[in-house]
Amino acid sequence: MTSEPGRVTGFVLVVAAIAAVAGILFGFDTGVISGAILFINEEFSLTSVTTEVAVSSVLMGAILGALFGGPLSDRVGRRTSILAASVIFIAGTLVVVLSPIFSIFIIGRILIGIAIGVASFVAPLYISEIAPESIRGALVSLNQLLITVGILIAYGVNYSFAAAGDWRAMFLAGVIPGTVLLVGMFLMPRSPRWLMFMNRPAEAATVLKKIRGTADVSDELGEIERSVRTEGAGTLSDLVAPAVRLPLLLGVGLAVLQQATGINTVIYYAPTIFQFAGLTEATASIAATVGIGVVNVLVTLIAIRLVDRAGRRPLLLWSLAGMGIAMLLLGAGFALENSGAGGAAVSLGQVTAVSLIIYVAAFALGLGPIFWLLIAEIYPLSVRGLAMSLATVTNWAANFLIAATFLSLVDLIGESGVFLLYAVVALLAWLFVFKLVPETKGLSLEQIEAYFRSRGRPGG
Repeated sequence: MTSEPGRVTGFVLVVAAIAAVAGILFGFDTGVISGAILFINEEFSLTSVTTEVAVSSVLMGAILGALFGGPLSDRVGRRTSILAASVIFIAGTLVVVLSPIFSIFIIGRILIGIAIGVASFVAPLYISEIAPESIRGALVSLNQLLITVGILIAYGVNYSFAAAGDWRAMFLAGVIPGTVLLVGMFLMPRSPRWLMFMNRPAEAATVLKKIRGTADVSDELGEIERSVRTEGAGTLSDLVAPAVRLPLLLGVGLAVLQQATGINTVIYYAPTIFQFAGLTEATASIAATVGIGVVNVLVTLIAIRLVDRAGRRPLLLWSLAGMGIAMLLLGAGFALENSGAGGAAVSLGQVTAVSLIIYVAAFALGLGPIFWLLIAEIYPLSVRGLAMSLATVTNWAANFLIAATFLSLVDLIGESGVFLLYAVVALLAWLFVFKLVPETKGLSLEQIEAYFRSRGRPGG
């Protein structure tokens, strides 16, 4: 019997599905604040600035979690890091739910942020290291699918408690996926690549045999061992090595561009945007947001089917084109309304709904799942945790900057100005992808590493 690194087994699907529950935590907290903030504003009498603090405080925690999550995942392992994140998430959620004053609420939000900052990249990293290359794109993108499911669940929870204005109950529902992840990951194996990196080849072989469903994993184990032996243990200085410079540029660049195109402005503030467009009743604006959540889930399912067939690069390009067009349409709609030139045949509310649906669908098709997939694929094993940590810190920092300035930017340049600015960024992102992002579908992690190593050589 020969080694079958591309073999797909039921067990590897179970492992990926359990790890991807981390995406629900990410998505749930991202989505729940959009509806809850309408009632938190009333209870704590928030201003525009303190509203931005309430929304963006979780991102400060996420930056910390992502910053320390890379070294943590390399030291104690991917599985243990996800377990720790689930415990912190549950604790932070309970602090938020029980918070008597706004400052305690912020502490809980920061704890939740630390948890999702770790889980947001360690879960895709773990999945990428256990997945066969033939379906690695789909399995890693499963994490993004569950992010969208988490957002949709949060929108549904928001709608359920909107009539009562019970924002504490909205947050409390997050304990359920946190507990599922904690129990599920406790039963899952460690990453075989991490085990080999820690010089535990017997354990790595045992895990590989189980997830590949074959008794002979010598070929794959040998490929991983050669990669570890070639690279050795990575340090911060290795992040600027020739073989890592292009992957680092791609990861950091896509991290910034994913957020600077405005996605989390839409997710965090969707009900607020609908209120800007004239849908002023809280329950109605939250209900409209649920439709966007459904689109997000359905198109992510399509992306999962396409990512290992059409490839990463084409989906990214189509995604960014659609996002730019949607933001252009939305910005034009607000500009016409504000100038008094908008016609009665099509209301601003309708333009907003159509634009946001196109935008979220385009994001879900490419930039949403593929950013997290690419940063789990393109780095050498020796610095994979560190480099993914840096890309994730950058992503959360950009997320924080966008979320913390949205309302202030609206005050400064108006709704139309903000959305047209996002359209310009989408165009710049399209050019970045067209020029620099290679295709990685069908390649093993070690083959992708060899490609970038060859690009890092003089004349490469």
